[in-house]
Amino acid sequence: MSTQLRFRDLPMARESLASVTAVGTDGAVATDATLFYPQGGGQPGDSGVFITADGRCLTVHDTRKGEGDEVWHYLDPEHGLTVGQSVTQQIDWPRRWAHMRMHTALHLLSVLVPYGVTGGSIGAERGRLDFDLGEASLDKAALTAELKGLVAADHPVSSEWISEAELDARPELVKTMSVAPPRGAGMIRMVRIGDIDYQPCGGTHVTSTAQIGALHVVSIKNRGARNRRITLAWDEATEGQA
Repeated sequence: MSTQLRFRDLPMARESLASVTAVGTDGAVATDATLFYPQGGGQPGDSGVFITADGRCLTVHDTRKGEGDEVWHYLDPEHGLTVGQSVTQQIDWPRRWAHMRMHTALHLLSVLVPYGVTGGSIGAERGRLDFDLGEASLDKAALTAELKGLVAADHPVSSEWISEAELDARPELVKTMSVAPPRGAGMIRMVRIGDIDYQPCGGTHVTSTAQIGALHVVSIKNRGARNRRITLAWDEATEGQA
């Protein structure tokens, strides 16, 4: 049975009711719908808790995609959940919010560094993108200033869907060189940031760049003859909490 991905349409929701549809090994539990983002696209899987009708609070340590359309939540093996049981899903909001802010910040970074993206990683404290920069050089202070300017400009962030054929007609929209957008369903999810960025993405994002908060370029490092790794971090550990 497929899992309805509620985090796509409700990225700001922190709690939702769901029903268990499958129980696997090693504490894995699938539900009919989920607010928990499954690991993918450089963004970690969500953690949080499932609360049962009798008041038990079960820790969700990680969330992953299954082989089909199911999303699996990884609890302690002795969770005791059974198929058909209802649970209230509560995500670890501070962690998710940090991932959302960092993910959107990395999209802004890809605007400022218009080169192919060869890799990336999103964390609650730091995030990075790898670029096929070739012989080009970047200044850390200048890049930080430009990034802060895009954050402060308060660009709206939204998502929409286009057909695979539409994306094929505009290959320049795909910035990632190592990972292609997921295909097979006929439609591709796109994330739009004002009029400055438009690219395929299945992750969660804030609704405005101003929500990202203050951050800076930590380092620009060589990762091979052409690759450059640019790492971002928050100016302060508590910046942008919601």
